Amino acid sequence: MRPAGGLRCLSTRPRPVPFTQGTRARWSIERTYVIARTAFVSTYPPRECGIATFTHHLAAAMGEREIVVLLPPERGVPYPLEVHHRIRRDERADYGQAARAVTGCVDVVSIQHAYGIWGGDDGEYVLDFVRSLDVPAVATLHTVLATPTPRQRAILTELIAGVAATVVMSKSAAKLLTTAYGIPARRVDVIPHGVPDLPLADPAAIKSGLGLDGRQVILSFGLVGPDKGYELAIDALPAIAAAHPAVQYVIVGATHPDLLAREGESYRASLVARVKSLGMTGHVQFVDRFVGRVELTRWLHAADVVVTPSPNLDQTHSGPLSYAMGAGRAVVSTPFAYAMEYLADGRGVIVPAGSSAGLATALNELLDNVNRREAIGRKAYAHTRKMVWSTVGADYRRLFDRVGTATSVAALETPLGMAAFNA
Repeated sequence: MRPAGGLRCLSTRPRPVPFTQGTRARWSIERTYVIARTAFVSTYPPRECGIATFTHHLAAAMGEREIVVLLPPERGVPYPLEVHHRIRRDERADYGQAARAVTGCVDVVSIQHAYGIWGGDDGEYVLDFVRSLDVPAVATLHTVLATPTPRQRAILTELIAGVAATVVMSKSAAKLLTTAYGIPARRVDVIPHGVPDLPLADPAAIKSGLGLDGRQVILSFGLVGPDKGYELAIDALPAIAAAHPAVQYVIVGATHPDLLAREGESYRASLVARVKSLGMTGHVQFVDRFVGRVELTRWLHAADVVVTPSPNLDQTHSGPLSYAMGAGRAVVSTPFAYAMEYLADGRGVIVPAGSSAGLATALNELLDNVNRREAIGRKAYAHTRKMVWSTVGADYRRLFDRVGTATSVAALETPLGMAAFNA
């Protein structure tokens, strides 16, 4: 069965030619390109997921519009014109066909990887795609598990071995690859999660437009699911509301589509029930929809504090935490790996894992002290100037150009790195 939709090559270039040295695939080229043309293989809007949004922003920042979309089973929505090919997630034959089709159109393929967006057990069909490519690829890893199953570890290590470069979004993720997966450090590039280039804004000036006049606003956002730890923040609310009767905890985001397909809205209903049982109904607002950039910016600018209470302490990246820092908001977080790295040096507040009392204390202190939370927000904002999408797009462009124009093994084994970012 043929893949749904056909690839429309917008242009054709001489392409890198694969050759083999030892056990790793290498590439030479027939000519040097000024700019390596890139195709992105990922979920993509209107699919409501963080990786789809990430890919949309990254492609836009790079000026690229060659998209190969991974279709979930519930595909039924129209995709924009830049989507030139579709891979049905559960149709194994689609992967090789799409890889062979894209080979003649681009110089580099950007693969966005998380186990759940690719077909097969633990997303194993990504390997079918990589094996069928005749151009170099770069894998951006959105999930690096600290304790993978043997199968998950094998799939990720084979993926990394089959691509020309691998990108992670934090030093903690890079370290995990070297320690838990045995990947040489020289094979890993660190490029941060991008953030919008937003101005600093006074929350008081934004709240009235959202019906929050006179409220002290704590915000969490992102697709709703058990991995976000919203229960911890809800459990902290009685102690916060006792000290700050005008507090409002706003949770912005639709239920994760995969969770919705499996369980419906039972998880969201459990959160609502928890709020009610604690007598906090008047202090919690659920914004039950996937919000776009403009609306999300309004919620961020209206927030006094952002909370990221993730229970997964091994989590090595967080789009919501990055976006909150990029908006200049003080963040209170559990000590997951990404938060420990990005909120260091006074850029945020870390509370003990699983402690609703510790979370309440930290949030109360920030709500009491506007000068402190603004100082934290300014530090976070300054740190993220190197993370705005235009800069991140340029970092990826340099990496893709290096991969697409590499003429030697040595060139492929010298990571772009992030010297300025990691300094």
